[in-house]
Amino acid sequence: MSKRKVKDVHRPIGECITQVCINLFSCSFDFQTHNSLHLLELLRRSAIQGESNSVLIVGPRGAGKTMLLQCVLRDLLQEKEAQKNLLQVHLNGLLQTDDRIALKEITRQLNLENVVGDKVFVSVQTEYYEQILENKTAEKSPGDRSSSRPVLFVLDEFDLFAHHKNQTLLYNLFDVSQSAQTPIAVVGVTCRLDVLELLEKRVKSRFSHRQIHLLSSFGFSEYLQTVRTQLSLPDDFPDRGFAQDWNSSVQTLCEDKSVEEALQRHFNSSKDFRSLHMLLMLCLSRLSVSKPSIKPADLLDASRLCLCDAKANMLHGLSILELCLIIAMKHLNDVYEGEPFNLQMVHNEFKKFLQRKSNSMYNFEQPVVMKAFEHLQQLELIRPVDGSSAKTQREFQLMRLMLDHSQIMEALQKYPQCPTDVKQWAMSAFG
Repeated sequence: MSKRKVKDVHRPIGECITQVCINLFSCSFDFQTHNSLHLLELLRRSAIQGESNSVLIVGPRGAGKTMLLQCVLRDLLQEKEAQKNLLQVHLNGLLQTDDRIALKEITRQLNLENVVGDKVFVSVQTEYYEQILENKTAEKSPGDRSSSRPVLFVLDEFDLFAHHKNQTLLYNLFDVSQSAQTPIAVVGVTCRLDVLELLEKRVKSRFSHRQIHLLSSFGFSEYLQTVRTQLSLPDDFPDRGFAQDWNSSVQTLCEDKSVEEALQRHFNSSKDFRSLHMLLMLCLSRLSVSKPSIKPADLLDASRLCLCDAKANMLHGLSILELCLIIAMKHLNDVYEGEPFNLQMVHNEFKKFLQRKSNSMYNFEQPVVMKAFEHLQQLELIRPVDGSSAKTQREFQLMRLMLDHSQIMEALQKYPQCPTDVKQWAMSAFG
């Protein structure tokens, strides 16, 4: 038997499916190659050469800030010298709500509770921060950066630390990074583009002003290519036959017109990587030994789950009167191009619909209509334009509709036993 035949091992289908799931869990989205190389080089200089640095990773939620940092740290720690030297402290502004809690967490992660003692919690001055770092990092001679272990501080929700009293934590971390006591790297992660404006002058002057901006600027073609890449198996997959069949099925899946339309809707709804990863994981959860590939129906069902609209579902539980008021608001939006409306305008629009009806099944008194209108406001399907309008009479308080055309039409199609004339009214161009 040739060596080539020995290498082509056919594994059980169940084991291959498990490996497919592991592969997707472990892979990362590669939209920020330049940024990852820049950040990797910055942290490598801190971990190996003992150089102090500070940098902010800025971008909207779901843009891949945390993923970028995790991938860079994973690559960095593959180097033996960095793995041996680098100490890490991870803080989160949602958890460490003041400097005292943050300082306790720093000592806990550095295992210095017994070394520093209780006095470190009495004050949060620079010398105590330096004492913490010196006790942990100094190995030979104090103050010698070449013989000190570098410390990486990762501050998630960095903007929340700027709200701490006097910004003492940020000031001391940046100040220590400029001193000769120990090499540290401070990496802040935030979604606030104006985060530097939150820093005090003394803190800002000690920050390096390095920023890495992650923006979701890619198009749908790149999004579709990412889906294909994430689902494809690598060349070194244990079962080559399964990998070839799988990759072929992924290619067919991505070329399917209905799948492309579903991915387009998902792309228009949210470009963040978390939602895309959730969509793909929902697809993989439908795999089984009897169905070892993803079918278009699987992705369509997963897309419907991900894009499940809470507001549209809420419309299914409304009364006929409340639904008619929503339709009247939709017509007003069409006529007045999105301008705000009030109850009186909505009621008048509803009366136009009633005038076309020979029966009186939709006739409601004014107090009943007002009660339904207030219920829609409680459900936050409509909201006041501003707070000052609360001083006016309820009938004339300006409101905005918080639903779009597609949500209303989808709810009408799924509304149980919705009258035909109501559907026709909703689909007409104007009331």
